[in-house]
Formats: sequence, structure tokens, C-alpha cells
Amino acid sequence: MKHKLFFVYTGIVLAMLFWALSFIWFKMANEYFPPVTIVLLRLIISSFFLWFFSKATGALQKLDRKDRGAIIVLTLFNPFLYFIGESYGLTWVSSTTGAVIISTIPLFTPFAAHYFLKERLTLMNYLGIFLSFAGVLLILYRPQGWQASWQGLAFLLFAVFCAVAYTLLLARLSVRYNALSLVTWQNALGALFFIPLFFLLDYPRLSPTSFKWEGLLPVLELALFASSAAFVLFAVGIKEIGAARTNIFSNLIPAITALFAWLLLDEWLDLRKAAGIGIVIAGLFLSQITSSFLRRLMQRISGIPYQE
Repeated sequence: MKHKLFFVYTGIVLAMLFWALSFIWFKMANEYFPPVTIVLLRLIISSFFLWFFSKATGALQKLDRKDRGAIIVLTLFNPFLYFIGESYGLTWVSSTTGAVIISTIPLFTPFAAHYFLKERLTLMNYLGIFLSFAGVLLILYRPQGWQASWQGLAFLLFAVFCAVAYTLLLARLSVRYNALSLVTWQNALGALFFIPLFFLLDYPRLSPTSFKWEGLLPVLELALFASSAAFVLFAVGIKEIGAARTNIFSNLIPAITALFAWLLLDEWLDLRKAAGIGIVIAGLFLSQITSSFLRRLMQRISGIPYQE
């Protein structure tokens, strides 16, 4: 059991690493392709890769007729509506403000998971969630403060709602389907949803000269790591440890981004950012403490043997 949890937690951290790097890959791809084109290409590549891999391994499960509507709704929430809310929101507000709003997803998820999925968290878990969010705010804080328009906030809050709804629905479906199947169907349907937007928004201004290896490589990295591996590992985490305790790891994304900006882009990692990263990690540890762990700890302190 401990070995299984080790691999689950390692997979979740890898998913956050891939999603943190996706900001860099997206920026590189955006020099050659407009946003909708990038999303459509990464979903198409991801769908083919996952389909061939799942067919070769025998892991692809057929969807029951009763679940087809749920898969469509799942895909509408993420990647379709979430991407629209986040992208349009970031056109109205700064990236820092946008990151703060998006980082509230782990704050709302535990309450939604408790109400809809009956997931139980300890007081220590909630303390860890809020502590981790405080670390994110410390990493993203700027002395000049944040300015935001109501339009941008509305779009970003809509994206937050879609992300929470996606997580809850994914948790329900993961009981009946493996992670590989869910992500394969989700990305294939997502590509279909984005095709009309592509022809409406991007196709008229897309140039054949844009298709260069320098632009296609980050799209390929987005497809294989951010849209394929990360979503599969995230889905496994939700199935094994629950929606709330998995989603809190998304607070690692700005911390990882700050570290890579320091290591790769020579951005200064000051004491405030370093402290914020430490607080995020401390909050993550607290958010994963279970009731049984607390009982074992208290009984060891008191000298009373723990019994399962």
C-alpha cells in the first residue's frame, strides 16, 4: 500500500511539473501559432498517441451508453470551457492576477468534494489547503498590487467553476473507467469541440510558414506531457486519494514555475519567493495527513499501541 501511494504521489507531482512547464511550451509555440490552433493541435496529437497506446496495451475501455453524456459534459468543462474562460480572462487582467484567481481552484474543490462526493477532510487538511494558498499568494505578490477588470475576473471565475466541476465529474467517472480511457475520450472529444473555433478564429490568418519545427516541437511537448501524461496521472491521483487532496497539488505549479524561471531564465529568486515555495510545500504535507495518521501519531505520543 505504501509503495502504491508513493507512485501515486510521484505521478501527481510529475503532472504538476508538466503543467508548470506547459506555460513555457505554450509561450514558445505561440510565437508561431495562435492559441486555438495550439490547443487543437495538441489535442489531436494527444488523442492519436493515447489511442494507439491504450489499444496496444489493451487498456482502452468502451463507454457505456449511460456514460456518454457524462463524458461530453466532462469535455465541455475541460478542456473546452475552461480554456475559453482562462484565455479570455487573461486578455483583461495581468498574468499575476490571473494566476491568483486560478490558484483558488484547490480552495473551492474540498468544499465541493465534501458536498457532492462526501469526501471527508480533517481540520489539518483544511489548514494545509489555506496555508498552501497563502504560499502561492506570497510567490505571486507584487508591491504595486493587482489591478483587474470585472470582465476578466468574470471569465477567470468561470474557468475556476469549470475546473472544479471537471474534477468532481472526473472523480465519479474514475470509479468505472481507468484514467487512460477517460483522458483518451476526453481529448478526442475536445479536439472535435475546438475544430469550429479553429475555422472561425484562426484558419483565416494561419500561414503555412508557421509550420516550422521550432513551433511544432513545443506543441508536441504540450501534447505528450501536458495533455496526455499529466491528465492521466492527475486522474489516477483523484481515483486513489480523492479530488480535494489531489487538486491541492496544483498550488505547486507557480512554485515550480518560479524555480524554473530562476534556473533556466535567470530570474531572481528572492527571499519572498523562496519563503512562499516553502510554505506551499508545508501546506501540501498538512493537506495530505489522514485521520488514521493523526490517531497513530497521538497514540504513539501517549504510549498507547495503535490498532487498525
